[in-house]
Amino acid sequence: MLDLPFRSAKQLAAAIKRKKIGCAELLDLYLARVEKYNPRLNAIIATDLPAARKRAKAADQALARGRSWGPLHGVPMTIKESFNVAGLPTTWGVPALKDNVAKDNAVAVDRFLAAGAVLFGKTNVPIYLADWQSFNAVYGTTKNPWDVTRSPGGSSGGSAAALAAGLTGLEAGSDIGSSIRNPAHYCGVYGHKPTWGICTPRGHAMPGVVAQSDISAIGPLARSAEDIALALQVMAGPDDIDGAGWQLKLPAPRKTRFGQLKVAVMLDDPNAEVDREVRDRIQAVADFLSKKKAKVSDKARPDIDTSELQRTYVLLLRAATSARLTPELVQRNEEILRLLAPGDESYLARMTRGNLLPHRDWLKLNNARHHFRLKWAEFFKDYDLLLCPTASSAAFPHDQQGERHERTIEVNGKRVPTTDQLFWAGYSGVAYLPSISAPAGFSKSGLPIGVQIIGAQYDDRQCIELARMLEQEFQAFVPPPGYD
Repeated sequence: MLDLPFRSAKQLAAAIKRKKIGCAELLDLYLARVEKYNPRLNAIIATDLPAARKRAKAADQALARGRSWGPLHGVPMTIKESFNVAGLPTTWGVPALKDNVAKDNAVAVDRFLAAGAVLFGKTNVPIYLADWQSFNAVYGTTKNPWDVTRSPGGSSGGSAAALAAGLTGLEAGSDIGSSIRNPAHYCGVYGHKPTWGICTPRGHAMPGVVAQSDISAIGPLARSAEDIALALQVMAGPDDIDGAGWQLKLPAPRKTRFGQLKVAVMLDDPNAEVDREVRDRIQAVADFLSKKKAKVSDKARPDIDTSELQRTYVLLLRAATSARLTPELVQRNEEILRLLAPGDESYLARMTRGNLLPHRDWLKLNNARHHFRLKWAEFFKDYDLLLCPTASSAAFPHDQQGERHERTIEVNGKRVPTTDQLFWAGYSGVAYLPSISAPAGFSKSGLPIGVQIIGAQYDDRQCIELARMLEQEFQAFVPPPGYD
């Protein structure tokens, strides 16, 4: 079994229940680790230690009286900075919001507290949650615990880094462009983007925003698949308004043995070339499943033009985030748009068009998206799951120069735009599908690599079940060296 700080939240809760460790004692253990290791990583950027210690003490007292607060009783946790936590800042990494202190908790925060968690801090993000790195002018740069010269991913980069380094027991983030899955892949933990709409995002928003964003979902990050299942159960369900009319009942996993599974495997796509080391680890998962008598196909795919899907995704993605643009940025985008050639399909061109998308064009793209949904639904009549890369490469070196669309990463020995790999976010995300990134091994240089497991709409628990099965027999979370 892993050392205590690296154990799953479920194991930590069990240790507390069996009185192997007290709630306040466990909190102090994590806080000591934060003091020792967080200066190196800058993963946790805001804390309320008096309130956390008071709650941990109360948790110990409740347990002494035979009262359980829930499945996370006394488990210390942190949460992505973009969630409102009463008394702590919610800035989204935006300097103009550095003094924005939340008055109330996000619904997800209240649900974790109701499950017994001891929330003690918040973790770092990129500005506007819009990067696969996690740096901003408010809190600085978060580093990857496997290699501090590299990105921990984004936008839930602080979440994944804190988990991997054993600074917290559980985490939650958000994902519109792989912002949960990508950091999980880069840091070697688990990250689940739920089916769109099953977890209310109320309180995960910039000031004044109450409408749910297109594509974006909130979900858990953890050091085990069982923790992902538990945390999703805590988070999922409508808010109090929607809950007056509907309830969520996710289907249980239909297949719980390898030999029952029918799985498609996709190693690459023309829209986003994948590094050989990543492909090799996905292939290793496929080979393992075959040896375990699962039916594995490297040819089966949804009947979807992936180039058209990528175009649709980027336009809808940029439309979904366009409300953040200042008047000055809107004017700048209008100037760029006037200079674009009609056939320009670069990321900058798509981004600009998406930022200024007329509603009529949005309706056409939305209709195309729903055609993709139907194609995926047909595919999942024959296959249980589809496995593919989470990203095109392992974690890349920090690069804060210029605009995101101008930066490059190395894939198979050549430089390619960082934005190409958004394909692996949108392939499932634009169609509302659930997907989890789970550890799949390591590159030759020792960097974590994850496998993305995509399931049918509302089949979240089947995705998580395969991640659990792989955790038991193929690859589990491994702590990075140097965080004993």
